[in-house]
Amino acid sequence: MTSPSSYRAGHVAVIGRPNVGKSTLVNALVGAKVSIVSNRPQTTRHRLLGIATFPQGQLVLVDTPGLHRDQGKASASAMHRWMNRAARGALEGVDAVLLVVQAGRWDEEDGAAYEVLRGAGVPVVLVVNQVDRLRDKAALLPYLAEVSREREFTSVHPVSALKRIGLEALVDSVLPLLPQQDALYGEDEITDRSQRFLAAELLREQLMRLLGAELPYATTVEIERFEEDGAMYRIGAVIWVEREGQKAIVIGKGGTRLREIGTKARQQMERLFDHKVFLETWVRVREGWSDDEAALRAFGYEEP
Repeated sequence: MTSPSSYRAGHVAVIGRPNVGKSTLVNALVGAKVSIVSNRPQTTRHRLLGIATFPQGQLVLVDTPGLHRDQGKASASAMHRWMNRAARGALEGVDAVLLVVQAGRWDEEDGAAYEVLRGAGVPVVLVVNQVDRLRDKAALLPYLAEVSREREFTSVHPVSALKRIGLEALVDSVLPLLPQQDALYGEDEITDRSQRFLAAELLREQLMRLLGAELPYATTVEIERFEEDGAMYRIGAVIWVEREGQKAIVIGKGGTRLREIGTKARQQMERLFDHKVFLETWVRVREGWSDDEAALRAFGYEEP
C-alpha cells in the first residue's frame, strides 16, 4: 500500500508527429476511450486530459494534436495553425513529456518534435510505439541505440499501446518524475471533458474512419442538444462541411452512409456513457470553416 507521503501526481504531455498512436496510448493508460482514434493523421484536434489513476500515483495525460512542419497550403490553414499551437501549448505547466514515435522510424517531423521539447526544461521520456508491427524484431535494439544517440531522454520504452505491451514499465518510470502530492482528480474521473464534448468527438471519429480518404479535414461536429431523459440521452448533432458536394458524400445514397456513421457513433456513446442514446444527425454547409478563426471558435476550438 502506497503511503500518502509517497503518492505522486502531475501533468504529462503526450507529444509527437501525427499518427504515431498518441491517443491510443492515452486511452490504454486511462483504461477507457477518452480520445478518438483513426488511421488518419490529425484525428486529434483538441487538447484534452486523460486521467490515469494507479495505487502509487496519478498521471494527468495531456493528449494533443500531432506536431507537423508547416508546408504547403494545407498546413497554412487556420485549422492547422490552431492544432500546432495546441500541441506546443500543451508543454506549459507539465511535469514531464512523453515523446511518442513509431518503432523503426525517425524522420524530420520526429526530429522537429524533439527540438520543440529540448528547451521545455522538463524530463522527456521516449515512447517507441507499435513495436508489435516490427517485422524484424532484431532491428529494435540498433534502432533504440540510434535514436538515443546524442539525444537526452530520461528513459526509453518500447511499447505497443494497442496490445498494452510495456505500459506497466512505462508508468513505473514516469511516476517518479512527478511531484509528491495528492491526486489531482477523483479516482473515478477519466477526463476533464464533458459528455457533450465526447459525444461530438465520437461522431467525428466515425466521420474520419468512414470518410477520411474523401473528406480528411472538411468535417467537424457541433452538438446542438444533449438532454437526459430518464435512462436515455437524447443528442442532436450537426455535421458541418464546407461544400454542397461534401454534404452529399456524408449523407450517401438514400442516406445510407449517414445512418451507418450515426449507428456506429451511437454504439460508442452508449459504451462510454453507460446509457441508452437516441442520436439525431443533420449535415449542414458552412463554406471555408476550417480556415476561419471565428468559425473555429464557434465550433468549440478553444484558444490554446
